[in-house]
Amino acid sequence: MSLWELRGDRQSLVFADLDGGMPQIIHWGAPIPPADLPVLADAMRPDITGGMLDAVAPLSICPAAERTFPGQPGMEVAAVDGTPLRPRFKLVDVTGVDRSDADVWLLRCEDRELGLDYMAELALQHASGVISMWSSLSSRQPVRLRWLSAPVLPGPQHADEMIDYAGSWIGEFQPQRTAWQPGIRLRENLTGRTGHEHFPALVIPGRATSNAQGEAWGAHYGWSGGHRMVAEELPDGRRQIQFGHASGSWHEPDTDFATAPLYLAYGAQGLNSMAAMFQTHLRDQIVPWPDPDRPRPVHYNCWEAVYFRHDLTELKDIATRAAALGAERFVLDDGWFGRRDDDTTSLGDWQIDPRKHPDGFGPLIDHIHSLGMRFGLWFEPEMVNLDSDLARAHPDWVLGPADQIEGRGQRVLDLARAEVRKHLFGQISAILSAYDVDYIKWDHNRVLPYPGAAQATGFYTLLDQLRVAFPDLEIESCASGGGRIDFGVLSRAHRVWLSDSNDALERLRMQHEAALFLPWEVTGSHVGPRVCHTSGRVLDIRLRAWVAAQRHMGFEMDPRELTQDEVEVLTRVTAWWKDSCTWRAGAAIARLDSADPAMTAEQQTARDGSRFVVFAGQAESSAQIAPRPLRLTGLDPKARYRVDLINRDDISGLSRGTPALKSGPITLSGQSLMQVGLSLPYTLPASIWVMEGQRL
Repeated sequence: MSLWELRGDRQSLVFADLDGGMPQIIHWGAPIPPADLPVLADAMRPDITGGMLDAVAPLSICPAAERTFPGQPGMEVAAVDGTPLRPRFKLVDVTGVDRSDADVWLLRCEDRELGLDYMAELALQHASGVISMWSSLSSRQPVRLRWLSAPVLPGPQHADEMIDYAGSWIGEFQPQRTAWQPGIRLRENLTGRTGHEHFPALVIPGRATSNAQGEAWGAHYGWSGGHRMVAEELPDGRRQIQFGHASGSWHEPDTDFATAPLYLAYGAQGLNSMAAMFQTHLRDQIVPWPDPDRPRPVHYNCWEAVYFRHDLTELKDIATRAAALGAERFVLDDGWFGRRDDDTTSLGDWQIDPRKHPDGFGPLIDHIHSLGMRFGLWFEPEMVNLDSDLARAHPDWVLGPADQIEGRGQRVLDLARAEVRKHLFGQISAILSAYDVDYIKWDHNRVLPYPGAAQATGFYTLLDQLRVAFPDLEIESCASGGGRIDFGVLSRAHRVWLSDSNDALERLRMQHEAALFLPWEVTGSHVGPRVCHTSGRVLDIRLRAWVAAQRHMGFEMDPRELTQDEVEVLTRVTAWWKDSCTWRAGAAIARLDSADPAMTAEQQTARDGSRFVVFAGQAESSAQIAPRPLRLTGLDPKARYRVDLINRDDISGLSRGTPALKSGPITLSGQSLMQVGLSLPYTLPASIWVMEGQRL
């Protein structure tokens, strides 16, 4: 028996060669004493009893059906004519790679008779403690690959449920809790993009785990195409977790295939300890910041102010007002190209519409720059309208059958074709070369006619080419809002548009759930119109402003609608956001365990622990009369903290008592703040409290 380990301060992954076949992961979780590992491998061998075979089929990193494995195999491969192949892989080599940023093991297995090689890479990142791993298959002859999982994980036994994510347009990140039970929890996204419907992740809380206490295991598949997740409890009680590309991702026979990386985080101090690892890894190791030290600029996006109506005088007026509120970047959204007066025409014709911008973008950009703002521009390069010069000239570039169902009046360009990518690169780079465009909002408003890995790979290739040509360019991933959010696209982009909903109450919930994976720096959140365009709800500017200030702040409304009071509130909150960006850089988002289900609360704590901010959103009326105390988290129990309510002016006239925070700052120990908590003033539904703390 041979054993290998990826060992960090917070999590460990141990794999072993127990029978000369495929290695098995025998432990994923908290680090354990190295001396225990050989004994552990033997001690964890399952017993055999009646009704079983005479040996237990191994739960390897790629379980094989030919070993009478009683669950879903980790690979399904066939000959070109469709005849199933049943590989019998043997471990050939395990090599350690000493990288400056990670500890890495490379595993190679082969089936000489079938001419198949299986490779896996398992790496523990030094800075974040996150484990990443992927697998690949190569063949001497072309084969058909129906399924390939990233290295298969044993599911934790000390857990009763799992959490994965559903969603919809303007309703992203809806957690689904499912009990572990015999059989399969299968989620498969066949839309061809990450999708609102199936965020590619799985969270497994231990028994009695909360945000701040207990064990939590998390996995995220960093891929921007369709994906498949299998969480299965076998008849013998063992559990397995698989992630890979969606069925049908590889249409044609080939000789080389690979999964995307699967990212793993384990935390022993609740869901927040797991989330902090994902947030840190994404922000510090994955996102390719052009200038990591530059504070995130306050956004202004004109979409919900003007939609397709572009008038230079009007846009200049809006830009002037946005700058006065504190905006630092102006993004010109859909409607600037072709003859784009609605969403039925011109996608694919990326030339400036001379009717709307007769002198090009020069006059608008000059005005924006004179206000001290940068300029950003909306594109949807992967899509085409049939009513476009591009579709008329190249109908063969359209992906899918001619009679397919359209989405938003558009179809998809086949990015697997090099000539399509070359054309798009030429059109986009012509605009970026002619004008000082600091930022692209890259949209994707239609699912694919069928899943295919080649489309996502082509998208990655095009993004990579543009980033090489324009290294200072920042890119936002938008796909009807949150339809393409994953670590794969964020290795090439710098921001995600979490949802097309600017409803602050919806955002409060979505941001809370997405915080298990996304840091505040990459999560766009905008102050929407007084009357929300997607929900019809009317929400106070104070809630809208502070919810946007939880993440990468921006505005997306017509500033001409604002009253003087609203201008003052928004200007004040924006100034706070800018001032706090320095100390909040790298701050972890921790979800607070509110005793009141009507309250959604979080805490952002500076890297050095010296400062924090708490956002406590009252989404609806509480069942009880008086507010319940809110416990904080992640503080030094022995330190003392000065805590102040920074939006004290928002106290309602219905608050008639005398909680200490109501009249001024208080000083308490970290232990008291975490074990007893803070008593907040009474507040109305659809309101929010914001508190700052400083270690003394």
